[in-house]
Amino acid sequence: MKNFFLYLFLWLNHCFGQSYTSYFTGNPNDMLVNGKGGTCLMGGAGEQDNAMRWFLQQANGGDVLVLRASGSNGYNAYLYSELGVSVNSVETIVFNNLSASTDTYVLDKIQKAEAIWFAGGDQWNYISYWRNTPVSTLINQGIVNRKIVVGGISAGMAILGGTYFSAENGTVTSSTALANPFSTNVTVSNLPFLNAPYLTNVITDTHYDNPDRKGRQLVFMARANELGNQVHGIACDEYVAVCIDTFGLATVYGEYPAYDEKAYFLSVNCEVENNFPEELSANVPLTWNQSGKAIKVYKAFGTIDGSATFNLNSWNEGTGGTWENWSVNNGVLTEESEQNAPNCGLFLAESVKVFFKNPIRNEEWLPLPSNCKNLKITNSLGLNVGINYNGNNFQIQKAVPGIYYIIYELDSIEYRVKVIVG
Repeated sequence: MKNFFLYLFLWLNHCFGQSYTSYFTGNPNDMLVNGKGGTCLMGGAGEQDNAMRWFLQQANGGDVLVLRASGSNGYNAYLYSELGVSVNSVETIVFNNLSASTDTYVLDKIQKAEAIWFAGGDQWNYISYWRNTPVSTLINQGIVNRKIVVGGISAGMAILGGTYFSAENGTVTSSTALANPFSTNVTVSNLPFLNAPYLTNVITDTHYDNPDRKGRQLVFMARANELGNQVHGIACDEYVAVCIDTFGLATVYGEYPAYDEKAYFLSVNCEVENNFPEELSANVPLTWNQSGKAIKVYKAFGTIDGSATFNLNSWNEGTGGTWENWSVNNGVLTEESEQNAPNCGLFLAESVKVFFKNPIRNEEWLPLPSNCKNLKITNSLGLNVGINYNGNNFQIQKAVPGIYYIIYELDSIEYRVKVIVG
């Protein structure tokens, strides 16, 4: 009887004490290939099959890893055998607690994956488990060094922007956020986390079929301004996906016209000089009006074949959609149709041709493309900081830890790249 209780104790400790749970399908031998890169954002109620096929194709026949903090193995069979795209394996790892973020098995699996998918759930679990841990470090290294494709649905999409709604204090409705942009539930962060290409200066939102989502995303963008970032926004209806290739072209999948399914691409209107919220204060409703033209929005209709696209290099070129002007006056959101794309002169783009790890070290020499012009670096307040530049490499002088923007011109395009000095 004593031995029985000892075995029972050991079994319970194994089942309930382990920091993660793994579900594996496929070939246990690692496939030694590089991925094809890219990012897939999915709105939240269910997977869009053609977008998931795109995601699997970017894995290049390699190994797919699903990371989540709740649920079980629902993705394994779907990704491995139901979509008609061959991959070597699919493994789901469910994080039971924070300690899984340093587990050698988990970290090894991240290092061997060609595709990583973030399931839905509670994004604060992901942020609190993974931010500033080897998990986020290895994922970011995989994006740069092995060209892994990343993607996520619902909470998994919410964490992929360089600025993100953390949901640390729970979710927030548009009515609450618009009435008080500094409500304790409006938790917007730009602390370094995941570095998905073309999303450095983007904040995402999901479940956009819900009419109580749009207003809060404008609040998130306004709060990002307050943090020193002028960000774009990407949002998806619940059965819509946005797949971003390595050249910055976003393709929108859905089932329009059978269903009214759309993705949204939001930008602070560059045609308005000094475009900041007119009223952004605690306990006061947001006003970001600018004569009804504060935010330019491209509304793209998601189709089965992905015929609608949007260019994330320029943020003013799209197909298969329509332009709108959005604004907020005293906490009330207004949406109006617009015939023309914004005309902003030089394009603003995030460079992925020459990029470096975040964070960088103080006074580290970093590369730039040859023939770039008009190099300057600003801090989060928009003030120029000193640099050393030898024609090919540059160095920020005496940089204190924080966020900086590297701005340069190349082939008539102005690139604006956010870096973090650690």
